[in-house]
Amino acid sequence: MNAIVTGATKGIGKALVELLAANNFNVALCARNSAEIETFVKELREKHPALKFFGQAADLEVEVDVAGFAAFVQANLKNADVLINNAGLFIPSGLMQEDDKTLSRQMKVNVYTPHYLSKFFVKNLVPKKGGHIFNICSIASLTPLTACASYSITKSALLTLTKLLREELIHSGIKVTAVLPGATLTDSWSGTTLPPERFVLPRDVANAVLNCLSMSAGANVDEIVIRPLQGEI
Repeated sequence: MNAIVTGATKGIGKALVELLAANNFNVALCARNSAEIETFVKELREKHPALKFFGQAADLEVEVDVAGFAAFVQANLKNADVLINNAGLFIPSGLMQEDDKTLSRQMKVNVYTPHYLSKFFVKNLVPKKGGHIFNICSIASLTPLTACASYSITKSALLTLTKLLREELIHSGIKVTAVLPGATLTDSWSGTTLPPERFVLPRDVANAVLNCLSMSAGANVDEIVIRPLQGEI
């Protein structure tokens, strides 16, 4: 099985890649930092020598980088069974206080890139008998957060994109799932003094995705909502 993961060297993305590799998936992955990509791919190849791992640095705010990563995947994997649109840009700010480019920057990474890669996946990479697209959304897709205004807008748009993909692809055998985590202990929370049990952990999200992939061909999980047990922070 072959998988594609964006934003793959940290947090949820890294947990996803590690779990997929542990379950015999070849993986093509991207992130912005080329050194981190190189180190992670080397570690994966050493740990799983029977599998294939391909990594490319890509700034998903840049359209040419998005297209370049898609071409890179096609050249190396030829086809793919799973696409996980995990990469996200998080710029916390109230709507009235934010910079004028805050919305457009987050739209490029959080919506335009999944839109482009999902279409590319379906048209060029997906096996004839189906595949699976996962879009990592957010609790902010459901309930706007005033402290993360434009982020909430983009994650709401990503959830709508996910629903549209699901409806359009329903007869193709391609499954589409939205994953909506609450506060997750990633670099976004670097420096926090709150204990880990106040957060969803990256491996929780990865395990939820793997559970979906283990289901029968006729079952599709539309949405997965994962909240911290003690409520939102």
